Amino acid sequence: MRCPFCGHLEDKVVDSREAKVGDTIRRRRECVRCGRRFTTYERIDEIPHMIVKKDGRREKFDRQKLMVGLMKACERRPIPPNKLEEIVNDVEAHVAEAPNRERPSSEVGGMVMNRLKKLDKVAYVRFASVYLDFKDVREFMDELKDLLKARGKRSTKDEL
Repeated sequence: MRCPFCGHLEDKVVDSREAKVGDTIRRRRECVRCGRRFTTYERIDEIPHMIVKKDGRREKFDRQKLMVGLMKACERRPIPPNKLEEIVNDVEAHVAEAPNRERPSSEVGGMVMNRLKKLDKVAYVRFASVYLDFKDVREFMDELKDLLKARGKRSTKDEL
């Protein structure tokens, strides 16, 4: 909290209590630099962060739903759970930073796929097969071919 008098960022809470309206907390603070006291009111942020689906529907961002999807994609793969937690944390932070409290699902899915592609190709293909909703086997094969081409280019560079 920035002191309104001197602009310093450190303060200590002197007193905390529920305001007259039950959804707000009143805090008396004291700046550690100038010693002046000021009051802040805190309210729980109740507007959820939203994901805009391909068909235009809006759905509340669900951290657990994303984690379940990642765990399914990474099933029986040598990926530590903390890596999945990192991905979910990064996605959640990205959604929370949205100026209008919403992000398109394509942006979120793309972010997850990029992370999985670097982490584990099999998990990436599993996630992509559900997320990209391939219409037929040809589309799926095209994605696999692109993945193999990228892998071939990388191994050729490694040989040089």
